[in-house]
Amino acid sequence: MSGAEARPGPKERLSDALYGLGWAAVKTLPEPAARALFRTLADQVWKRRGKSVLRLEANLKRVVPDADPARLAALSRAGMRSYMRYWMESFRLPTWSPARIKASIDVTDAHRLTDGLDSGRGVILALPHLGNWDLAGAWVTTDLKVPFTTVAERLKPESLYDRFVAYREGLGMEVLPHTGGAAFGTLARRLRSGGLVCLVADRDLSASGVEVSFFGDTARMPAGPALLAQQTGALLLPVTLSYDDTPVMKARIHPPVEVPESGDRADRTSVMTQALADAFAVGIAEHPEDWHMLQRLWTADLEPRGDRSGDQQ
Repeated sequence: MSGAEARPGPKERLSDALYGLGWAAVKTLPEPAARALFRTLADQVWKRRGKSVLRLEANLKRVVPDADPARLAALSRAGMRSYMRYWMESFRLPTWSPARIKASIDVTDAHRLTDGLDSGRGVILALPHLGNWDLAGAWVTTDLKVPFTTVAERLKPESLYDRFVAYREGLGMEVLPHTGGAAFGTLARRLRSGGLVCLVADRDLSASGVEVSFFGDTARMPAGPALLAQQTGALLLPVTLSYDDTPVMKARIHPPVEVPESGDRADRTSVMTQALADAFAVGIAEHPEDWHMLQRLWTADLEPRGDRSGDQQ
């Protein structure tokens, strides 16, 4: 690829500039002002009825199939407010003290994680795009004082991807690129040494995911968490997150997904990925407005080239 072809376009440069401004400016605002600003932004985006909002509504319609148009509109508006809360918190998170991070999340069944780590076998946390997974990660590194490894999708321009990596590394995470590197092998080594791996795992980015039944229709989810658990013996724990009317995010660590005793690798991977999808569905059904899925997910909705619009997380 030539240098001219690799140069980011105006839209990519604008995205990078806006995210840079967000990280630089939003964290300096008084918190009530920041919350009000992002709530207003959410409502403005929702009223414009752009592609991301329409996709969010289409996804929510599958989660809440009996919702009438008024209910669906209310859910998508709440969804955009939740999504903007994620960004507001993320922009401010690097300035939060460990005490503030601890006070901002309430974790149910945290013993499943700590007991797994204490056993020395390695732990995989698998999450959907619910709530604020960066805040959950910051809780792990600051309150539990446990470093972990994760994977991030490469964004365009490269400078924007670098911002996300620097941000997450600043929170104590080791970040590997989803493409262009040997992420799976590194993750397996971390787990075999008793480490922790955290993966957002409700949408397949590889075109080689596992078909699952999800809210009554077929979707594809990544095989990585199940394969890692099989190959390393690590404990695989689904996690779901949600907001309520308080400043405290709620987290639930679900029972472990066990490796089936029978079947070949493909069969075991299918069973385990379906179990993850089922756990994710429980959390999403309870708090659909906190599921930040602004992209196509179900197989029936996918276009031949895929639809990657709105992917900035």
